[in-house]
Amino acid sequence: MKEKLMNNILLKILSLLIAFFVWLIVVNADNPIMTKSFVISDVQLLNEAYIDADGKMCMQDDEQQPIRVTIRAERKILDGISTSDIRAVADLQQAVSLDTDPVMVPITALCDGVSPENIQVSPQNLSLHVEDKDTQEFVVNVTTNNTRPDKAYEVGTLTSSPEKIKITGPISLINKIDKVNAAIDVTDAVQDVTEETEVTVIDKNGEPFSDSDMSYLNVSKVTVTARLWKVRSDVRISAEYSGTPGDGYVAESVTTTPNVISVAGSSTALAALEEQNNTIWIPADAVDISGKTSDYEEKVNISDYLPEGLKLTADSSEDLFIRVNILPEGSTVCEVPTKNITVENAPDQMQVAFDTAMIEVRVKKTSEDLADLKESDIKASIDLDGKEEGSYELPVEISLPKGYELVDEITTGVEVSRISTAEENS
Repeated sequence: MKEKLMNNILLKILSLLIAFFVWLIVVNADNPIMTKSFVISDVQLLNEAYIDADGKMCMQDDEQQPIRVTIRAERKILDGISTSDIRAVADLQQAVSLDTDPVMVPITALCDGVSPENIQVSPQNLSLHVEDKDTQEFVVNVTTNNTRPDKAYEVGTLTSSPEKIKITGPISLINKIDKVNAAIDVTDAVQDVTEETEVTVIDKNGEPFSDSDMSYLNVSKVTVTARLWKVRSDVRISAEYSGTPGDGYVAESVTTTPNVISVAGSSTALAALEEQNNTIWIPADAVDISGKTSDYEEKVNISDYLPEGLKLTADSSEDLFIRVNILPEGSTVCEVPTKNITVENAPDQMQVAFDTAMIEVRVKKTSEDLADLKESDIKASIDLDGKEEGSYELPVEISLPKGYELVDEITTGVEVSRISTAEENS
């Protein structure tokens, strides 16, 4: 009986041992020790003040090999680790030597829940270039990045506070800076816009600095403001001239193209403009007709003559053409509607369209006793004999009352086209 009891106890102990070993096998098979590698793009530098005291800064070598961190741990632990859980650091105080180029600094990787001896880093050193630190000052250029306010407004002024900023960084990067921009969004704005924003650093090739390069620069934010001006679209242009035409000639009239423009302005400037009957005056010294014996035209820049606080609206041309009509003494200019021009020898089944609504007819009195010429006194005609479908510049035959003579020959543009029918169009 005693022997049988002992056999049962031994059997039970053996069963427990077998169960324990089976459990170990199952656990190890289900959650084995494994290794996994991670590529780390960001290595934190420690103790940068170690070289800053000597007026130096460091930049990572462009040829630095990717930092690969290999962790040995149970599979369940590895499955819960991502790149963001790994912190890679390089302590400048542990650099092999600061006198080499590049400087090699040992890399240490840490991960919560993993013993340091189970973490390996390759390569083991971070390759850095040590440079002199420099600080320069740059004016901030403010832009709207092509955004536009409400159609009743224009951006009058763009300002930055501060107007200029200091940027500190490695001298090689500082020397690459061409300009500093700050953008503000004014889309559909109907009042002044102010916002704090980051600046964009532009290199000498016109390209923005990369995020990597920006990480080495100490750049502050700025506050930018867009002041909105109201638009006025009924502003007239009035021009004068200086000088005297050649002997026997007179200045008959002055016209401008355009004769009405749109401007935007501050409330003060628009109020002053209204007091001047909403008119921009081009001074006489802009156009000199001294000695001229024929029509004279001068191109000027409108913006040069806008009062302070006014500007042309976006997409407006700055070009202004000032034309002075110069005629022989005793001459005058009459405008004849092209609809009054008689068309002779029009081709069958053809229609005629004139390029302009009016033609200028310059005439001169042969006697001082004659009354002023009326539009209805002038007879004009064109001859389409032999003309087919197409565009033509044709002479205009002018018939004048007795006592008047034509000063200049006249031509007009016409378009001769076939008359369309409903059947043809269908």
